[in-house]
Amino acid sequence: MVDAKELEQHLSTRAYVDGNQPTSADVAVADTVKLSTLDSYPHTARWFKQIASYAGETGKLPAGKVPFAGVAAAAAPAAAAEEDDEDIDLFGDDDEEDAEAERIKAERVAEYTKQKEAKKAEKLAAGKKLEVAKSVVTLQVKPWDDETDMAALEKVVRDIEKDGLVWGASKLVPVGYGIKMLQITLVIEDAKISLDELQEQIAEDGEDYVQSTDVAAMQKL
Repeated sequence: MVDAKELEQHLSTRAYVDGNQPTSADVAVADTVKLSTLDSYPHTARWFKQIASYAGETGKLPAGKVPFAGVAAAAAPAAAAEEDDEDIDLFGDDDEEDAEAERIKAERVAEYTKQKEAKKAEKLAAGKKLEVAKSVVTLQVKPWDDETDMAALEKVVRDIEKDGLVWGASKLVPVGYGIKMLQITLVIEDAKISLDELQEQIAEDGEDYVQSTDVAAMQKL
């Protein structure tokens, strides 16, 4: 059994347990996950939903290495199924068990969804405000040339006010030939703010100052 906090930390910096694609390691670890823990660990929940779709297809996945003690032996496809035919492997690759694996997978995902909806209902009933999905963004705004008034450029950017948008710290970063670009952080509510639309507005409002904008970094809160 993988420690839930250890798995969450591992998946916070990568999409899969081992490598940049789904492997047998993902299936082996997913089979040990307790549904009751998913609501507290968003990275694990995101990963689990994707890996659950590979039920019945383990044999088609490349072998992967499990970096957690206790489940390393389960990383090889179908190893557990070969050792004990009576055990039902949620992600087994035996063609004869595909239908059963699909049924169990559907039940687990449905149970997770049910638990999540129940907790949302409890929060609403208790008058608690549901968490709002937010992101921290680093935006780069490039001027036309080295003679562009960067103070005026930044004012144009900060003058944009929207519900769900908060401007943060900024600095000027050299890009060469005496030109400096504005690097500014902002916090957005994902459901309210479209970065594409925001960048279009910056370009439109600051057409005399702004050559282009780029999202340098983005992280979920």
